[in-house]
Amino acid sequence: MKKLLCIAVAAGIGLSAHAFADRLQTELIKPIEPAVITDPEKVELGKKLWFEPRLSMSGFISCNSCHNLSTGGSDNLPTSIGHNWAEGPINSPTVLNSSLNVAQFWDGRAANLQEQAGGPIANPLEMASSHVLAVDVINSIPQYREEFAKVYGTSEVTIENITDAIAVFEETLVTPNSRFDLWLKGDDDAITEQELAGYNTFKSIGCVACHNGPNAGGTSFQRMGVVEPYQTTNPAEGRVAVTGKDADRFNFKVPTLRNVELTYPYFHDGAYWKLEDAVDVMARLQLGRELNEEEIDNVVAFLKTLTGEQPEITLPILPPSTNDTPRPQPFGAN
Repeated sequence: MKKLLCIAVAAGIGLSAHAFADRLQTELIKPIEPAVITDPEKVELGKKLWFEPRLSMSGFISCNSCHNLSTGGSDNLPTSIGHNWAEGPINSPTVLNSSLNVAQFWDGRAANLQEQAGGPIANPLEMASSHVLAVDVINSIPQYREEFAKVYGTSEVTIENITDAIAVFEETLVTPNSRFDLWLKGDDDAITEQELAGYNTFKSIGCVACHNGPNAGGTSFQRMGVVEPYQTTNPAEGRVAVTGKDADRFNFKVPTLRNVELTYPYFHDGAYWKLEDAVDVMARLQLGRELNEEEIDNVVAFLKTLTGEQPEITLPILPPSTNDTPRPQPFGAN
């Protein structure tokens, strides 16, 4: 009896390993791997700067304001609220798994996370500060100078080091071990029949052509409205703003579908709040497919399996300002 049990267990392990190997080779979406932290002191410094509102003119807005780590790395608004209650021009994409993107921002104007981190600080519609002022603020605080000395070998604070530390922290914000990832690794019970049916529809109608890789997107720029024009009042024109090429007009970075149930509203203009509506619009405009209600429900069920383990963040205690710290200007002109 014991021998038969051992054979059965071994067979089960073998099947699971085979399924794992087969799916890793054949499926276009790949598992997300956990973050590997090689410089914990730099990560900790970056985390403080991520939550640091004094990088903004108002002393109120931090990176986390628009990319809230408690709400899927986004702010769940059509467009973000910036300095003096300014309305942002475009939907804030999630920061989770952003290190897996080909570039940053919807139009890809930042090549990497460090370059992206510097943008909002000086943007008058966002944090409305300047790189010079941000450096002056951080440099005025002795505890920060000590931390920069430990991490970078010099107590001189620069915008390059500020944005580098933030980027290194962002690289840790990955969401592995979603139920779909467990399925990819051979656990047949990790997703339901409905969710698997949704994935098969997702593949068969062509969604996976753009939404692939570990991030289920983020690796290419595609035209919004291939089969039918996308109707929007949002003025953003996508990649053309970077390249100047008319062929890139309305080409946007393909968003990740990881944690998509958490990152509503959807699309660059944040026009759609329901995931079901977003699936319907994308099927029609990008693929020329009219999905019935059951197919839409199945695809949505699949998309919810892409929600992974959220980063567990202990809020940092920020060092106090000094008499030399430039004072915030929360009201009035920039």
